[in-house]
Amino acid sequence: MPHPPDRIRTATAVVVALAATFGTGLYAALAPAAAAAGSWIPLAIVLAGLVALGVVASIAHLATARPAGPELVGGDLPAPALRLAGVARLVSRLAAAVAAAGVFGAYVLPSQPLPLAVLAVLAVIGVNAVGVRVSPGASRGLVVGTLVVLAAVVVVGLTSGGPDGSGAGDPAAAAAASAAVDGGAGTPDDPVVGTLQAVVDPGPLGLLTAAAFVFFAYTGLSRVAELGGSLRDPMRAIRRAPAIAVLIMTLLLLVLTAALVHGLGVTRLAGSTTALASLMDTGDSPAIGVLVRIGAAAATAAALLGALSRASGTASRMARVGELPAPLGRGGSRGTQWRADLLLGGLTVVVTLLVGPLTAIAVSVGAALVHHALLHLAVLRLPGRPARSAVVAVAGGVACLVLAAALPTGPLLATAGLLVAGWALCAVCARGTHRATGPDRITPPDHGEQAA
Repeated sequence: MPHPPDRIRTATAVVVALAATFGTGLYAALAPAAAAAGSWIPLAIVLAGLVALGVVASIAHLATARPAGPELVGGDLPAPALRLAGVARLVSRLAAAVAAAGVFGAYVLPSQPLPLAVLAVLAVIGVNAVGVRVSPGASRGLVVGTLVVLAAVVVVGLTSGGPDGSGAGDPAAAAAASAAVDGGAGTPDDPVVGTLQAVVDPGPLGLLTAAAFVFFAYTGLSRVAELGGSLRDPMRAIRRAPAIAVLIMTLLLLVLTAALVHGLGVTRLAGSTTALASLMDTGDSPAIGVLVRIGAAAATAAALLGALSRASGTASRMARVGELPAPLGRGGSRGTQWRADLLLGGLTVVVTLLVGPLTAIAVSVGAALVHHALLHLAVLRLPGRPARSAVVAVAGGVACLVLAAALPTGPLLATAGLLVAGWALCAVCARGTHRATGPDRITPPDHGEQAA
C-alpha cells in the first residue's frame, strides 16, 4: 500500500535534524572552544560528537520503546527527576534564545548588536504569537544555504596566507586584534570571555570545557523524535536520521575549524565573537563577508524562532498539568500559547540586555546536558532494555555530567541556581494543584531540544 504523500521520509528527517543544529552553535561555539582547548580543539569536537551519538541513541531507544508517544517515558523517572528534566529543558531553551539573539546582533550589526538583538526577539515574539513555525521545506532551504556559506568560509580559510602572526600566543593581544575586527560595542560584559582568554596552557579540563561548548552545536538533533506520526517510517527515521546528522555535523565542524585555525590562528579564533565574519573581514572577500553575515542572520533567526516556540510549548504543557501557573497553559483561538510567548519573550529580552551570548551558550548547554543525563537515566529504568543500551546510557549519562561540570564556574553556578529555583517553583505550583484538584501530576519530558 502506498504511503500518504505528506509523510516525511528518513532522508528529509536527516535534513530536519541538520537544520535544528545549523544555528547559533556553528557561528559562535568554536571560539570559546578554541580558547579552552587551544590546538586540541579537533579532539574536543570528536569528544562532543561521541557524547551526541550517545544522546541520540538513548533518545531513539526511549522513543521506540514507547510507540504510543514520548510522553509515556515520564513514568520511567521518579517524580523529582521528572520535574528537574522539565525545568532543565525550559532553562536550556530560554538560554539558547538569548544566545541566538546576541549572535544575530553581533553578526548583522557589530557596532551596535544589542539593540538589534532586542528587535529580533520582539519580532520573533510576534511571529510565534500568530503560530508561524519552521516547516521541513524551510529546513531544507536553511541547510542548503548554510552549506553554501560554510563552503565559502572553508575555501577562504584554507587558501588564505594564514594569520599575520601579530599577537600569536598572547591572549591579550589576540583579544585586542579580534575586537578591532569584530567591533562589539554595546554588548553586555561577558565574564566567559575573560575566563577563557586567560587559558594559555589548556589541560584535560580545558579539553572537557571545549567539548561542552562544541556540544551546543549538536543540541537540536532530537528534533526528529518530535515529528512522531509525521514520519513515513518512524522507527527507522528516529534511529538513523539523528545519528547520520551527528556524523555529518562532526565532519563539518572539523573542516570548518581547520579553515578558521589556518586563516585566523588559534589565539585569534579564541578571541573572536564572530569568527566566521572575522575570517572574511581580514581578507579581500567583502562580498563573501556579506554572504556569511546573511547566512548567520538567517540561521540564528531560525534558531531564535525555534528556541522560543519550543520554550513556550514546554511552559504551556507544564502549566496544563500544574507545574507552572495555570494561565501559561491557556492558548489562543488559533491554538497558540500567546501568554507563554509573551512572558518568555519578555524574559528573553531582559536577559539579553544583561548577559552576553557566550554566557547564554554556557548556561544553555549546561542545562541541556543535565536534561540529557536524565534521559539516559530513563533508559536505565526501562524494563527489558538491551545490555548495549544500558552501557550507552551509563557512559552517556556520566559523560553529560562531566561536560556540564567542566563549564566555566560563573555560568555553571548560574545554571545550578536556575535549575534549583525552577524546580522549587514547579514544586510549589504542583502542591497547589494537588490541594485543589487531587494527586500531584508531573509533566513528562519530551525528547526534543532547542535549535542552536
